[in-house]
Amino acid sequence: MLRVDSDADAAELYDRLNPWGPSDDFYLPFVMGASSVLDVGCGTGVLLRRAREGGHTGRLCGLDPDIASLARARRRNDVEWVEGKAADAPWTAEFELAVMAGNAFQVFVTDDELRASPAAIRAALTDGGRFVFGTRNPQARAWEDWNSSDPFEVVDHTGRPLRMSYQVESVVDGVVTLTETTATREGEPLRTDRASLRFLEVAGIDAFLGAAGFKVENWYGDWARGPLTAASEDVVVVVRAV
Repeated sequence: MLRVDSDADAAELYDRLNPWGPSDDFYLPFVMGASSVLDVGCGTGVLLRRAREGGHTGRLCGLDPDIASLARARRRNDVEWVEGKAADAPWTAEFELAVMAGNAFQVFVTDDELRASPAAIRAALTDGGRFVFGTRNPQARAWEDWNSSDPFEVVDHTGRPLRMSYQVESVVDGVVTLTETTATREGEPLRTDRASLRFLEVAGIDAFLGAAGFKVENWYGDWARGPLTAASEDVVVVVRAV
């Protein structure tokens, strides 16, 4: 378990493991085109910081339950940063757009979470507002590549080389439980984090969104707006609040 790295260090490392990429390029035009934006599961705030740097002059608000990530996000003080989970979003009809990047939709593991969280996001949106997010396509079975026999190396913000590995503990009813271990290059464990992610079929996503008051506008199978097929690694969703 944790012996060297703090939660703040973990937040720094998260940004290094998740640099700006095609998914961020997909979200950014939606953000820049809306006067008020709620980023659900904003993490360290990369997307909203980039939007502000790019000239967004409207309301930008990030919501996340992780204190360390928000501390990093709050280095920029011209964006609202709120601690909390999606289901606890306190707003009513205040945003034109909600986004949920980084496959954060998969942290809604139970049916109750999949009812409460989209409903709270819908409540935060104005009528006709959009909710845009992505999730991994269960058909692609991404978890089969997450195993400790295939670690990879990364350099943290202090210049220290680290080794990262994943181990899947179980796959039950579409819920994958796994651990992420951060170790020295020599393999000495420094930190182990455990998480569960739900891989929800498209029909299930559609049903939960419909029950929350959304209508699907577009389904995509990648961040270049390609068609959604059984072979797609991603499920990218654009919905309207109705």
